[in-house]
Amino acid sequence: MDRELITANHFHFIGVGGIGMSAIAMGLLQKGHSISGSDLVKNNETNKLEKLGAIIFDSQIGQNIKFITSKFNNKSINFVVSTAIKPENEELMYCREKNLPVKHRSEILALLMQSYNSLAVAGSHGKTSTSTFLSTLLELCTHNSSSITGGIIPIYNSNCHLEDTKFLVAEVDESDGTIINYKSDIGIINNIDFDHCDHFSDLGQIISSFKDFAANSKKLLINFDCEITRNNFYSENQWSNITPINVAYALIPTEINKSHTIGRYYENGNFISSVNIPIPGLHNLSNITAAIAASRMIGVDFLEIKKNIKYLKLPKKRFEFRGQLDGRNLYDDYAHHPNEIKETIKLGRLFVKQKNNNTLHKSRLIAIFQPHRYSRAKQFTKEFAEELSKADVIYITSIYGAGEGNEDNITSKIITDLIYKQNKNVSYINNYHEISKNFYELTQKGDLILNMGAGDCHNFWSILNEKNN
Repeated sequence: MDRELITANHFHFIGVGGIGMSAIAMGLLQKGHSISGSDLVKNNETNKLEKLGAIIFDSQIGQNIKFITSKFNNKSINFVVSTAIKPENEELMYCREKNLPVKHRSEILALLMQSYNSLAVAGSHGKTSTSTFLSTLLELCTHNSSSITGGIIPIYNSNCHLEDTKFLVAEVDESDGTIINYKSDIGIINNIDFDHCDHFSDLGQIISSFKDFAANSKKLLINFDCEITRNNFYSENQWSNITPINVAYALIPTEINKSHTIGRYYENGNFISSVNIPIPGLHNLSNITAAIAASRMIGVDFLEIKKNIKYLKLPKKRFEFRGQLDGRNLYDDYAHHPNEIKETIKLGRLFVKQKNNNTLHKSRLIAIFQPHRYSRAKQFTKEFAEELSKADVIYITSIYGAGEGNEDNITSKIITDLIYKQNKNVSYINNYHEISKNFYELTQKGDLILNMGAGDCHNFWSILNEKNN
């Protein structure tokens, strides 16, 4: 990899509004580089960058690149893309025609990581939550840590906090195979599952990709409770929420409710202390155990960790309470894979169960799901139906294509029809404006509404508020 990347004075991001792209752009800004970028839709991240002096275009045309090369003709410039940028993108085509240097976002992140003791968080599920928990603990315990993640970390209110610190927590993405670009001091593998069927043809390819990541990590921390990681990777550093035997770190739950989890913490089979965690859900417990284990691996005192655990919060879009409308509570969650939906619905059940214990009026769990990518909807149709049918009422919207073509004419109705065989309380509703228009007929007082997906479904709360104001 080219060290001139980091000495480049200016970076232009094609598709700067993406959560991963904007984090790296923000980091380079914080490092003193000048930044520009383009995206067809402006959002909170592009607005933040613009306020800090970045030039942001709301179009993607060759003229933008011409302007940037002319304005910064006294600087060396790198143009940055993610895998989401298609070859026919006009800015990218212009760069290719003019032989301008185009780098993938993973190359820039990998180089930034080299300046730190880096802790790279990988895995099929829970990367952003684990990165958030680890970033929070290291910030509070060491005051010497930076972060670049794929979500908004509450302690920073940002997806990036990059300073001249000793440690860097970096969330690394396996979806496009670029995970092999990262070298880390500690590599963390949360779990491995088959996903990203637009890039990988089978689970074996995904495992192979993670093996390359593991080989590039000086130390490896893995989840013993995930059968695939346990059977395919060896490390002295493993964590579990099931057993303290033969693992370096274990946190065994003794009480789980909607507000917290209490557990017994062990190291190398020895009981250390009881811990009260302010976040519910077994999947969150696993992510928090990983964060504790990684902190211990770099020498953070356990008493410091225990003292600061009470400040842990979930990142945005992870079981995020958006508000209440006429007795209906709405939560947003990024779940877009069947196993993520399974855990999110299980967590929703904790809330509904506790509520039903305290009231005569029975509360229902409503799932609204926007499938993400045609390839994923096609691959996991049965699994989506299986997990979503466990809600009391289910509403399925149109698929968010994320730029994919739909050669097989896949629609959400396939999932809806399969759910109907298991749970008759399911409807296909084309979009969120339709749901909003009929919101009070589709829901009732006391409902807990889980709005799930990785597309633009998280605009739902705004749409509802516009309609009701």
